[in-house]
Amino acid sequence: MKNYKYWHYLFTLLIISLAVFSCKNRELNYIDYYNKVYTIDSIHRIHKDTLVTIKQYKKLFRKYPPVQHERITEFETYLKMADKYHRNFGGVKSLDKLITQTGPYWRPEHDFFQLYKRHGIDSIQVEKKFEQWKRGLNQVLVDSFSIAFKRDQYNRHIKETVEMNDNKNAKLLIWTLKNYGYPSMKKMGLWGDNRTLMSMGTMLNHMAYTKYYEYFKKELLPYVKSGECTPRDYIEMVDKYQYVNNGVTMYGIFMRYSEANLSAADSARIDKNRAAIGFPRMKTSMKIAKDFFDKLKKQQK
Repeated sequence: MKNYKYWHYLFTLLIISLAVFSCKNRELNYIDYYNKVYTIDSIHRIHKDTLVTIKQYKKLFRKYPPVQHERITEFETYLKMADKYHRNFGGVKSLDKLITQTGPYWRPEHDFFQLYKRHGIDSIQVEKKFEQWKRGLNQVLVDSFSIAFKRDQYNRHIKETVEMNDNKNAKLLIWTLKNYGYPSMKKMGLWGDNRTLMSMGTMLNHMAYTKYYEYFKKELLPYVKSGECTPRDYIEMVDKYQYVNNGVTMYGIFMRYSEANLSAADSARIDKNRAAIGFPRMKTSMKIAKDFFDKLKKQQK
């Protein structure tokens, strides 16, 4: 009997160890997620097969908690497509997830509220859900980065002031990474106190001028993989550093020459670097941007 209990105990420990090991190896890499989103979006733009797109997005969101690209809005797009074609998308639970994805931008259009209304949630309830999301933000980060972004934009034409303020913001960002992790929109939103725009892409761009650049280049990459730091924000910092110090570009965000003058080898190199960080090929990126701004123009008419 004692031998049985002993071997049963060892077996149980083995099962638990394997489970823990398996979980660690299943850590999600959002660089893969981003690339899959761009692939699905590109295929849909070409073939216009909505049902296939719904199926592909559904499979993706089963594996990855959704992250909402500003110009693709893949989760919102998926929910609207699925609702239109009467496909199950998870009902109210998924609609609640959508609030957390759209909250930082919060400029919903009429069809956004109509989606909720069809599932028994009126516009007043939607606004309440948004306010509830807003109250859940980390107020320490909201307050700290509201000050930091005002400081970031203060007297940027004066070199000494810029260096001093960028240095202060770099130290704040280092402190934040150590104490709260990455200051993502999920944690602090996009708009701070007195409607201060808190775009981390702008701040990281300016970190390229500081002595802490190499630290940020290393420390922020895991947050890109975890889905907290967007590839765009990260590569703006890296490309700005390369542009200023070496006169080259890794990702094609900052260039001293027009795209028309890029060689085939340069384009291939840049697109390869983009894919490695979860960013679309240059032509795909230009197409997404064009469609996005064309849509804005139509809305403004």
